[in-house]
Amino acid sequence: MTSDRDRTDPGRAEKSHESAVSTIPDGGTVNTPFDVVSEYEETRRDRLKKLYDTYVYAPISIIKRDWRARIGFAIVLLYVFTATVGVYLIEPTHVTEGPGLAKPFETWEYPLGTDDMGRDLLSSTVHSTSEILKMILSGGLFTVTLGTTVGALAGYKGGVVDTVLSSITDVFINLPGLPTVMVLALMLPITGNPYLIGVLLTITAWGGLARAIRSQVLTLRQEPFVEAARSMGVPSYEIVFKDIVPHLMPFVVINLTNAARRVIFSAAGLYFLGVLPFRNHNWGVTLNLAYSGGAHYKTGALHWFLMPMIAITGISIGLILLGQSLDRVFNPRVRARHEKKLAESQLDEVEPEDDDSETMIGAA
Repeated sequence: MTSDRDRTDPGRAEKSHESAVSTIPDGGTVNTPFDVVSEYEETRRDRLKKLYDTYVYAPISIIKRDWRARIGFAIVLLYVFTATVGVYLIEPTHVTEGPGLAKPFETWEYPLGTDDMGRDLLSSTVHSTSEILKMILSGGLFTVTLGTTVGALAGYKGGVVDTVLSSITDVFINLPGLPTVMVLALMLPITGNPYLIGVLLTITAWGGLARAIRSQVLTLRQEPFVEAARSMGVPSYEIVFKDIVPHLMPFVVINLTNAARRVIFSAAGLYFLGVLPFRNHNWGVTLNLAYSGGAHYKTGALHWFLMPMIAITGISIGLILLGQSLDRVFNPRVRARHEKKLAESQLDEVEPEDDDSETMIGAA
């Protein structure tokens, strides 16, 4: 109810009504539903902006400043483009399609020359890239996923879990790599499946990574942030994969690129030796055929031997540079330094507006 004084002074009545609604006994203010919605939207917007700055803007900015990242990404993207789009732009080659042992850059029809059977080496190299990249993808992910999971769980859980997982890891570490691959290649129906071949080539490679990850986790599990998460009742798998593993990402990324390079060299070597069965052409098969045809000592056939070697060397260099750049992306110190610079730049953008507002207030 309004008093007689409020009836005579409408402005006073309006002010008393606003103070009655917006104040509480302890002197605070009560937000209206519209204020709550606006604060929620602002909080959500800030959260999305922080996620964008952390997982999108910061990595791209770090990569832009690193010449190794630019070159590595360019090389890897070139191979990916060749394996995905190039196979549709260039038709597969066939035997007796062109003249035997045509030299490179003599004609536009065969820019990289041909082998002794008239197969186009450009077409052979392009269509071999897709199969090799599938091996790299499956082998690298298998090594990193299994090695990181086993090592992290063994180091964090300890006790019986650590004993069992460490024993299994030791068994795979001590398996002879080449004989194991040869036996499994004869036993398993992997002919023509590059994904299975990639896993087969790294079947014993994950043990060393698991052992190294376990050693790192044994140190990290004593850190205060891990103890705090454990005391709050956070499940073990969340602590391992959300708190501990992100701190090991630089080491994991380096091992991913090393595993990918190992797949390339192993596949090319075993195909070159004739250990792995094959149906389609790839770089190792081309090297095998070139060696059988005497391309390593015939001057006119040397390009037949060099083309797959150049392809193998190129993607290996690209993966090395990519791994070094991704190490900077996942390095917490580099990211913290970048976030500090980003915050300073945002503060510099806000300060001139504050100065203008203060000038306007002073002038008023």
